[in-house]
Amino acid sequence: MPVPARQSLRIGAYIMRQRLARRRRFPLLVELEPLYQCNLACAGCGKIQQPDELLRRRMPVEDAIAAIEESGAPMVSIAGGEPLIHPDIHVIASELIRRRKYVFLCTNALLMEKKMDLFKPSQYFAWAVHLDGLRERHDESVCRDGVFDKAVEAIAEAKRRGFRVTTNTTFFTNDSPDTVRRVLDFLNDELKVDAMMISPAYAYEKAPDQDHFLGVEQTRKLFREAFSDGRRRRWRLNHSPLFLDFLEGKADFDCTAWAIPSYSLLGWQRPCYLMSDGYVKTYRELVEETDWELYGRGKDERCNNCMAHCGYEPSAVIATSRSLRQSLRALREA
Repeated sequence: MPVPARQSLRIGAYIMRQRLARRRRFPLLVELEPLYQCNLACAGCGKIQQPDELLRRRMPVEDAIAAIEESGAPMVSIAGGEPLIHPDIHVIASELIRRRKYVFLCTNALLMEKKMDLFKPSQYFAWAVHLDGLRERHDESVCRDGVFDKAVEAIAEAKRRGFRVTTNTTFFTNDSPDTVRRVLDFLNDELKVDAMMISPAYAYEKAPDQDHFLGVEQTRKLFREAFSDGRRRRWRLNHSPLFLDFLEGKADFDCTAWAIPSYSLLGWQRPCYLMSDGYVKTYRELVEETDWELYGRGKDERCNNCMAHCGYEPSAVIATSRSLRQSLRALREA
């Protein structure tokens, strides 16, 4: 099962409590970015295009924990930059785990084996390794040879030590239904990772490569053809069936970026971690002072080609929780 049953039940109960409390907007997962510095310069990422002074900064542990506590989110994805560069990243993770938050530590895996002794296997912790394809395709994406092999070795070692390991794969215009199938078959059947997340690339304004971001129709065609042989149900995909329907163009949703907000060195990012229309100090300010009706496909031209999980996965999860039929379907396809 891609998502452990205990985690699914807890998230379902959390959503129910928000509904009973008549909260219209609430976080499911926080994207925590405790630094911007990275040890790679990937062609499709603009995160390291920050001033040197900001790249040198590290978020204090107490600031990271306070932000997550204030939001109340049950899940945290620790990203960056490369979070394993942060000297206290293991402390941040352990403090969140101690508070029974589900923690996904996103990494390119270059430092993963070196830092692994700082972490302990836990039902609340998972490595989330970024792999954008098989060897040649991934190394081209991250602009460095040998990164794929390093990541595969780190995943195998983490699995050997009893850690839960997930992956995150971004697809671009130079991908095809065949490359999608081949990398997911490899991750699912050979590496045997616990769960896989997939995403069409979003057009970062400062990314060095601006030529290979997918549009909406390209995304739908890519995933519709990749999933056409029924393999989608065999892969351990870390997504709700409705979100996979969304990627294929079988369903559509409004953006709910408030459900996967981003907290970084600059504060809570408005409206999401892919766009930057300013920062606020608290999650409450983010939710209450952002005009959410301005964002989403058909509302803001920057959103028109976006089908990213940060905006649409929570929409699919919330839609699933409101439908007995979709809830039963999610259980069947788990």
